[in-house]
Amino acid sequence: MPTARIVTYTKALAAGAALCIGGPALVWYVTPTEEEIFKKYNPDLQKRALETRDQRQQEFDDFVCRLKEASKSPKPIWKALEEMDKADTNAKAQRLRDEQATLMSETERRRAEIRASLK
Repeated sequence: MPTARIVTYTKALAAGAALCIGGPALVWYVTPTEEEIFKKYNPDLQKRALETRDQRQQEFDDFVCRLKEASKSPKPIWKALEEMDKADTNAKAQRLRDEQATLMSETERRRAEIRASLK
């Protein structure tokens, strides 16, 4: 009887090892690489993907940098990202106001020059 248990446990361990090692190995074997997927694109998609590669890479790098910044905060990442988005929106609005003020002052300066030249 004890040898039957040893055989059963051995079979169970062998089957478990086959599943735990064989399953991921099978997935790794059948998953195509990025190059294989890219080669299956039609030529138009390949061209478009190559044209936008740098932009997508830059967007991803910016996203990762923002996540790294947000992860330094003691707050949850989503709240830190919300605050960062609000700060960015406020900064953009302030820049827009500054640009508008600069343009208005430039316009007024030009008007004054024109008025002065007409006198």
